[in-house]
Amino acid sequence: MPKLSNPVDTERAGGTRAAAQRRLLILGGTGEAAALAEALSGHERIEPITSLAGRTEAPNRPPGTVRIGGFGGLQGLLDYIRDESIDLVVDATHPFAQQITRNATIACWSAEVPLLRLERPAWDPHPDDVWYEVGTLADAAATVPKLGARAFLTVGAGELLPFAGLPQVWFLVRLIEAPKERLPLANYEVVLGRGPFSAAKELRLLERHGIDVVVAKNSGGDATYGKIAAARALGLPVILLRRPTLPATERPETVVSTVEAALAWIEAQLTP
Repeated sequence: MPKLSNPVDTERAGGTRAAAQRRLLILGGTGEAAALAEALSGHERIEPITSLAGRTEAPNRPPGTVRIGGFGGLQGLLDYIRDESIDLVVDATHPFAQQITRNATIACWSAEVPLLRLERPAWDPHPDDVWYEVGTLADAAATVPKLGARAFLTVGAGELLPFAGLPQVWFLVRLIEAPKERLPLANYEVVLGRGPFSAAKELRLLERHGIDVVVAKNSGGDATYGKIAAARALGLPVILLRRPTLPATERPETVVSTVEAALAWIEAQLTP
């Protein structure tokens, strides 16, 4: 096999590639990506390869071949697709992972490889929700002290800096893994957890810590919706970061919202 472009870690499952198999690269890290890999496990004509960014030390490994580590940008992804003879690509990354979606679109167009975007729908507001939708994390940070003094912050470990200048606000920060360094926040506590999170447990968490405002991204899906439902039940405001919008030229032409639709697209690519 050709050497991988920039892998930190690679694990191959099950023997050599069958001659009739097509190589499918799943750009993963979401529940949908894992479910797709699971559904394709043992497929006679598809060899799934899931790529994970490697932001956590102990990621959940889906079935099949797993590649962990960045590609090194657009050129690295393009080289990987060509060097590894990738036949199909499914971009099932997080809805806020703009750069990899942009890179996948351009790389697949350059390599003439079919590309599908698997993206779960955004959450829609319930009549009883109290949402303050914002376009940037800076906007979210500016809104927090207007709505509360104890905030539940669930925007990801790498995006906390905009909230650094708020000493009057205490933050409950949920992370997947314990941080190695102090977070850039004046007053905070870290709670560890990996979804899915039920509404009942989220409600108890908010009550136990006296939370009066929730800050989140509109990630969509069921795994992290519990906090939204819990905030609604308690009548709490939610500062919700809107999804980024990529220009049409940087977004895949084919986009589906379910694993079932992705499987149907993959099967259609196998038809002569």
